[in-house]
Amino acid sequence: MLRPALALALLILPGAALAESLVAARTIRAETVIGPDDLTMADTPFPGALTHPSDALGLEARVTIYAGRPVRAGDLGLPAVVERNQIVPISFLSGGLAIKAEGRALARGGVGDVIRVMNLQSRTTVSGRIAPDGQVLVGLTP
Repeated sequence: MLRPALALALLILPGAALAESLVAARTIRAETVIGPDDLTMADTPFPGALTHPSDALGLEARVTIYAGRPVRAGDLGLPAVVERNQIVPISFLSGGLAIKAEGRALARGGVGDVIRVMNLQSRTTVSGRIAPDGQVLVGLTP
């Protein structure tokens, strides 16, 4: 006869083994937007791996994710709206003061990312946060 604690453990263990993790169905190169054909579910639980395809669809791979490897939240981000060397508007807003200039992006990034931008007139490098319209906002506290 099984003890109640052992019987309970045997009932719980099979459920824990059924945990699924999201893995790459093929090699996904960095800077690729994730689509439904890029993902599959694995019966093996991987620490830190996403568990629902909807958490990854439409996001961009920040690093190369090899086929069969787990897809983690840190490997993904919003798709880039600014490319490296792209000419972007720079805006400094403080109270009633607004200064606008053009700059060259020194990195690529998505909405909300902080990148460095070189002001084309002064050749000064500043850091700013990318807005949804692609302009870079500088001088704002995060």
